[in-house]
Amino acid sequence: MSTVYFDALETREPEAREAALLAALPRQLAHAKAASAAHAARLAHIDPQSVTTRAALAQLPVLRKHELLEQQAHQRGGDPFAGFAACGWSALGRTRPAKRVFQSPGPIYEPQGGGPDGWRMARALHAAGFRPGDLVHNSFSYHLTPAGAMMEEGAHALGCTVFPGGTGNTDLQLQAMADLRPQGYCGTPSFLKIVVDKAAEQRTTLSLQKALVSGEAFPASLRDWLAARGIDGYQCYATADLGLIAYETQAREGLVLDEQILVEIVRPGTGDPVPEGEVGEVVVTTFDPDYPLVRFGTGDLSAVLPGPCPTGRTHTRIAGWMGRADQTTKVRGMFVHPSQVAEVVRRHAADVRRARMVVEGEMASDRLTLFVETAVPSEALASSLTVSVRDITKLRADITMVAPGALANDGKVIEDRRSYR
Repeated sequence: MSTVYFDALETREPEAREAALLAALPRQLAHAKAASAAHAARLAHIDPQSVTTRAALAQLPVLRKHELLEQQAHQRGGDPFAGFAACGWSALGRTRPAKRVFQSPGPIYEPQGGGPDGWRMARALHAAGFRPGDLVHNSFSYHLTPAGAMMEEGAHALGCTVFPGGTGNTDLQLQAMADLRPQGYCGTPSFLKIVVDKAAEQRTTLSLQKALVSGEAFPASLRDWLAARGIDGYQCYATADLGLIAYETQAREGLVLDEQILVEIVRPGTGDPVPEGEVGEVVVTTFDPDYPLVRFGTGDLSAVLPGPCPTGRTHTRIAGWMGRADQTTKVRGMFVHPSQVAEVVRRHAADVRRARMVVEGEMASDRLTLFVETAVPSEALASSLTVSVRDITKLRADITMVAPGALANDGKVIEDRRSYR
């Protein structure tokens, strides 16, 4: 295997990869039901052995982050993981010990299992050019949240040495870089720019040659700015709950999915997979034995890109982060949710393919218009859609019918165009 790839999994035939993921899926569902009380309740009426296709998986409920937050908050003082974790500590009745427990904004608590590189970050680091023996300056936070530990565990699995810089203290971090001369950087792209600018101001020569960044946007302009200063920067998409989801390669054409998760792109507000190329919410099922999340909705929007990566990696590529899926909007004192727009479409599935609710006007003078894609526009359809909108949202909306494919492919099902000046 060429050193271009982390392992042979990256170049398998797509059919072999899909078969392996779907073969592992029933086992993981059975484990989740047996090892975690929350999954036992959520999947009570599901036979794990029957979930052997993506279509069968799509029938399972999506667990969204706000639900996880609510369930954890409901159990404060009890199980901090709300019954979703298979690991923990003896007071929780767990026989599988957690290595660490973290707190992300919310707060949401996440366990780190006992296995090496449980967040699977080594693959992304390798794709970014990190190699055994490198010294990595890690400027992700080691405080409360798992970002610093995620990168450190991946770097260790790859055979790298890590300087745990953490966040802030720019002058001290720059001094460490000057003294230790690391080859690689992990952290946010904005902090890397601050460090590089500070080094230029102080006439300090940096040894950095490579970077893996995450946590915020990494525009091409900043990537090129870093490249002009000798730093080859790549980005990855990861979350505290799920670990690595996708990573950038030398092709710079989207992000390649990690090999050890199962990813779906679903219509916002639903659990329904969208066609390839259509923007939707990223939903992930992990095969982590310690924190087995099933159809976990990230709340992030993305889309599948056509074809394989030009580097020879054969897994699916996604476009990267394209916004947030939770477009809940308050109209005339009532909340309108993406799931409600999806329910309108469901009621008229024979005639309507997609819809978008647009809110316009000034404060206290809201106007609602439901745009629907249909090949059979009619007054009767408009009338029945009006009734459905009022029934589901308790609000009145105008109906505008457009041709199939006319609505923008950006994942939005609710668009707020109101002016607040």
